Amino acid sequence: MTPQRQGVAVRLEGLSRHYGAVRALDGLDLELAPGEMVALLGPSGCGKTTALRLLAGLEDADAGRDVVDGRDLTDVPVSKRDMGMVFQAYSLFPHMTARQNVAFGLRLRGRSSAEQRSRAGEMLELVGLSSQADRYAHQMSGGQQQRVALARALAIEPQVLLLDEPLSALDAKVRVQLRDEIRRIQLDVGATTLLVTHDQEEALAVADRVGVMRGGRLEQIAAPGEIYTSPATAFVAEFVGLTNRMDGVAADGVAQVMRARIPLLPGSVASGPVSVLVRPESVEVHTQRDGEAEVVAASFLGSLGRVRVRTADGAVLLAQVPTGGAGVLQVGDRVSLALRPVPALAVSRD
Repeated sequence: MTPQRQGVAVRLEGLSRHYGAVRALDGLDLELAPGEMVALLGPSGCGKTTALRLLAGLEDADAGRDVVDGRDLTDVPVSKRDMGMVFQAYSLFPHMTARQNVAFGLRLRGRSSAEQRSRAGEMLELVGLSSQADRYAHQMSGGQQQRVALARALAIEPQVLLLDEPLSALDAKVRVQLRDEIRRIQLDVGATTLLVTHDQEEALAVADRVGVMRGGRLEQIAAPGEIYTSPATAFVAEFVGLTNRMDGVAADGVAQVMRARIPLLPGSVASGPVSVLVRPESVEVHTQRDGEAEVVAASFLGSLGRVRVRTADGAVLLAQVPTGGAGVLQVGDRVSLALRPVPALAVSRD
């Protein structure tokens, strides 16, 4: 297979974009290291897709710069940016075979027929679709079509790979399989990659770093494990994963919550009454006839279970338990609760 070019550094500097009165991006700064995959995650309207489209050259920024491999691309047209793009819609040409679709970008660049065929074959092999080379889009599944779209994006040997919700149109099982394949291929080819997704699990599973966006700004960007275990803000803590807000009192770097002393993460409210953001897996549930809480719901989720309990003061908490525990606990059971001393973020009480 033809050796791939290594990825390049990418910088988004102070990008701003308005749509009328709506501020889609508000001075966004973002850096991607050569060969790194960064996922932008956030609710609809947070600006993640706008950031990708500005980097692609599909839209113009009101302010700021796109710098790729040290070159300012802000005013460079999309056709000259040397980027491969894969979108939610597969966007394959229906009158072309898989091989012809993959070779399309090479044909536009004036490559010989022999080179087009050879490179298309390499890329189809890379995505595991050599046997589908002569099939048309309607003869392939959604997952296969998206693999062809990925092969087409990679065929031109782009400096940067842009993935805009590439898996959201697929069913759950195919989505998991293909996300792992995309990560494998991205590592193989070494392309610097920006992934935009609303799927938390997808972002955490494949990216080197995850950026959580809100209102056109980055709330936090860090490795997936850090985003989950050490959220910088209440928004990140509650957007990524599941969180309980529990009343406590903070002092000297810890919060007293129920009978537990919870170490506080940087950025926490330092003292006084606080809400501590506790993950469900940090809540232990034990069956006890005179327990202070009551089970109000129990869910079996395959490899784990989740239980909702109501405390004596009326608060409802979510706990994550082993599968066997979820099966044993029933609505109406009395239970006792304990908190594991896992570092958490404390914020002002609403």
